[in-house]
Amino acid sequence: MTTPIVELTDVHVVHRARSGGLFSRDQVHALTAADLTVAPGETVGVVGESGCGKSTLAKVLVGVQRPTSGTVTYRGADLWTTPPAQRRAALGTGVGMIFQDPSTALNRRLPVRQIVRDPMDVHGRGRPAERDDRVRELMSLVGLPKALADVLPGQLSGGQRQRVAIARALALEPDLVVADEPTSALDVSVRAQILNLLLDLKERLGLALVFVSHDIQTVRRMSDRVITMYLGRIVEESPAADVLDRSRHPYTRALFSATPGLLAPIDPIPLIGPVPSATHPPSGCPFRTRCWRADDVCASAMPEPEGDAAHRFRCHHPVPGDRSTRDLVREQSGATLPA
Repeated sequence: MTTPIVELTDVHVVHRARSGGLFSRDQVHALTAADLTVAPGETVGVVGESGCGKSTLAKVLVGVQRPTSGTVTYRGADLWTTPPAQRRAALGTGVGMIFQDPSTALNRRLPVRQIVRDPMDVHGRGRPAERDDRVRELMSLVGLPKALADVLPGQLSGGQRQRVAIARALALEPDLVVADEPTSALDVSVRAQILNLLLDLKERLGLALVFVSHDIQTVRRMSDRVITMYLGRIVEESPAADVLDRSRHPYTRALFSATPGLLAPIDPIPLIGPVPSATHPPSGCPFRTRCWRADDVCASAMPEPEGDAAHRFRCHHPVPGDRSTRDLVREQSGATLPA
């Protein structure tokens, strides 16, 4: 068995909210009981509605967010029991991060050359001349002309800024790159260029990639596995080839049914019911307040993981694997949501 690059075991992230009583603040359950492994060379896509915990999961993976409880293992070592200096060195050189908005992720006062070189300076990688050579190599790798080396980020287009961010993430030859909505701030045509660049770099460099996005079709194209999150929980983990028509969790099927396609019209499964709060999540399955298949069992307990290592899901009443989206639309229209 190949040792995973990163492994999360029963990870919880809980924040204190401003609401609540004088002596007892409400708690925001940003991530709950997350179990995830990322193997060398694979791409894991993460999808879900806004506020479901995707960015929190990304921050945990790169060591920016310390879990409230649970274990994060990097290369077989417990990340948060290692000395801080050792942890910074391991994550700083082994994990790269591509942020959502390149206009705010780059220091606007530094030229491109210094931005790309900065990780090497921080971690003392190579001699000064070798660092300059590496900057030129990285700019060529991501398709940036040499003439832009002394340009400030504000003088670049959005696509060029994101290429600079990608070059910086690759500066120390990491094993894992976490991309948190890397194309959401870009135009459609530029978005396609950046996605093709990431795919090309993944194949050429053998990177493991965690790709967080609202663009479901892009996630399917980029990923080997797809993780579906709802209200801070991972509710399904499926091979990318099966997620559209053979996913088992009702939320995953509803989410992907709303994705527009070129060959067929949109036939979404409508979700009716209140969106629960992360400060006061519902008992049992968090999706039960919007699920047409929910009953009293769903309110009593969170379902245990089912399936195998390749396809896992948490649902008391999973969708049959051969059930079409059209059948589910008819099923949902005749269902009565639980109180």
